[in-house]
Amino acid sequence: MKNNHLLIDPWKIIENTFDKSKVKSSESLFSIGNGYMGQRANFEEDYSGNTFQGSYIGGVYYPDKTKVGWWKNGYPESFAKVLNAPNWIGISIKVNGELLDLNKGIVKHFQRVLDMQKGIYKRKFQIILVNGIEILVEVTRFISLNENSLGGIEYKLLAVNTDCQILIEPYIDAGIVNQDSNWDDSFWKIKSLKKTKLFSGLISETNKTKFEVCTYMANKLFYEKKVIDPLPIKSKSKSKISQSFKIDIQKGKTLKFIKIGGYVKTNVNFPKNPIEEAKEIVEKHIEIDFEKLLKTQIESWKKIWEVSDIKIEGDPKSQQAIRYNIFQLNQTYSGKDPKLNISPKGFTGEKYGGSTYWDTEAYCLPFYMLTKDQSVSKNLLKYRYFQLDKAIENAEKLGFDKGAALFPMVTMNGEECHNEWEITFEEIHRNGAIVYAMYNYLRYTKDFDYIKEMGIEVLIAVSRFWAQRFSFSRDKNKYVILGVTGPNEYENNVNNNWYTNYIARWCLIFTKEQIKKIQKFHFKDFSRIIKKTNWNSNEFNLWDEIIKNTYLPYDNEKKIFLQQDGFLDKELIQVSHLKKSERPINQNWSWDRILRSVYIKQADVLQGFYFFSENFSLEELKKHYKFYEPFTVHESSLSPSIHAILASRIGMIDEAYKLYLQTSRLDLDDYNIESDEGLHITSMAGSWLTIIEGFGGMKITGDTLYFENKLPKKWKSLSFKINIQGSLLEINLSKNHNNFIWKGDSKVKIIINGK
Repeated sequence: MKNNHLLIDPWKIIENTFDKSKVKSSESLFSIGNGYMGQRANFEEDYSGNTFQGSYIGGVYYPDKTKVGWWKNGYPESFAKVLNAPNWIGISIKVNGELLDLNKGIVKHFQRVLDMQKGIYKRKFQIILVNGIEILVEVTRFISLNENSLGGIEYKLLAVNTDCQILIEPYIDAGIVNQDSNWDDSFWKIKSLKKTKLFSGLISETNKTKFEVCTYMANKLFYEKKVIDPLPIKSKSKSKISQSFKIDIQKGKTLKFIKIGGYVKTNVNFPKNPIEEAKEIVEKHIEIDFEKLLKTQIESWKKIWEVSDIKIEGDPKSQQAIRYNIFQLNQTYSGKDPKLNISPKGFTGEKYGGSTYWDTEAYCLPFYMLTKDQSVSKNLLKYRYFQLDKAIENAEKLGFDKGAALFPMVTMNGEECHNEWEITFEEIHRNGAIVYAMYNYLRYTKDFDYIKEMGIEVLIAVSRFWAQRFSFSRDKNKYVILGVTGPNEYENNVNNNWYTNYIARWCLIFTKEQIKKIQKFHFKDFSRIIKKTNWNSNEFNLWDEIIKNTYLPYDNEKKIFLQQDGFLDKELIQVSHLKKSERPINQNWSWDRILRSVYIKQADVLQGFYFFSENFSLEELKKHYKFYEPFTVHESSLSPSIHAILASRIGMIDEAYKLYLQTSRLDLDDYNIESDEGLHITSMAGSWLTIIEGFGGMKITGDTLYFENKLPKKWKSLSFKINIQGSLLEINLSKNHNNFIWKGDSKVKIIINGK
């Protein structure tokens, strides 16, 4: 069932009905976070209906033992999974002894609102309990952008039809499990519980990985705006801390409850006792008026929106969608910690284990690079640098040597934790995406310091991998790459995937250029790099041979690059001829049938045309798009955005717009009927790219920025800002006018619509 019950609003996500079948989906859609921690929009009060409890802490994981029927050498022993953390938001409420539960009683009115402009989540409902008492509830919740470990809840109860007695029990619950556990292991063990009249803290530690976390809370009660201080009722439990308060309230009167809480994890750089650190947070914030805490939150989000907002006039659905995507991207990654990264689901669910994929470099980095200070995107690059040793170990397990590195397909700490053979060992193009991200960062920021200080080591290690992964074919008299999976995961163990061969060769070219640049202009750094990497210029000899003689499959008759050897041996039946009952094919076909089919999961050859557009003519792009897109089923959330950008470039604006709506409203409209599992965070970056690079037509070549006004028919105007070399460029496009405002000190060269 699609989420067509959500209202269209430029700044808000609004749900005005209570539908038990949509609770899990809405828990995903109304998720909040701050890059350090995040949570699904679970109800604070008890709910006996179908729900997916989820609170997560960035970087805290457990190595869940791999479940494989037939073990192969090189398989990872575990899948590192983000853990469902102890629940700090819980508030159990009884009214005259009857539990407040939206799954029971009669819900008269219900609304929840995610205010994206302010970073605040609100809920309001009126319910007649089983015992006949009617209660009006208003809840406001936020997770602070200023204080990593702080979240806040304001919970108001109004007695509608009679005087009543409220028993309110705020709690921390550590009896939480992951829904995706392989073996039903216990991921956490509770070390200690500490409770005072004001403060409650629970110290828990992850099994195996030994992350120590303090989950804490502090509470304040108000009756008709006056602070009250009832004596708490004591309660004990091995996995739960709670405080109970019993208050009599009169008809028409309001009881207000303030709860602050969150997580403090141990940090190597700040080895402070997490309980003491949590206490300091409580002491600093508990006496602050809740409205002041909200004001600070609003100001923090205002600063974010000043740079990252995209304004669309004439199309409310598109406007709401892109702001939602931008909002969730900012909630998922703040860029403060280079040890954290971006999971495809962010903090909204457990699918994909909360781990890092190539999505970060291929899709997400441009968003953070062009809407934030360059230190944020630099930290995404540092993330891979700090895991280089593990990438070299990963390559060694597969038989590579001399410092060659294969970065993992899926990782939390640098170790590979994906156990599907065709992905783990064959989808090696992720190495190329990491190098492309460095290239992207360099051309937009001109920050060569990262390359010479860190990046060059990654470039050399990746290029050594490619040099060994190529093999020479006497039959073709070319260098080939055998047994791979390209971005199209519906073809496994193929030879000479065009995209993989192309980006591998490009990596060698780019690395060689950077080595020569360092040697020429930064000789002291060059000497250090030679020593650290055992670099020998003789390595260039093999690289040059590969660069000159890389095999790139091509069909002379159709004049197109082939996705891989033998692609044209397939039955070329377009997607439009598939029966609706067979879609999606990944749920209706056998894997064998999919692998033998022509159908493409996501951009593959076209991914190369997107990355390296300056190397191909517009006519070549048109020819390849019109050949490959009709075979593409778009069964990856990453697929529509790349196709939308390319469709824009060749003037197919209506098709681009349709694909944009699919990618930007993927979760809001629940295209794949799976939003209950969590959001598609990394594909949201693709939505942003679709507007900036598709409808705004932005590209960069050398020192020149290019823009093409490609506005969809519905859009009267489009405005956005990008951060170029530390300065803001404001772009305002309409049907008849293009306006650019440069706020930098240096000159910038812009070509608009070819002029």
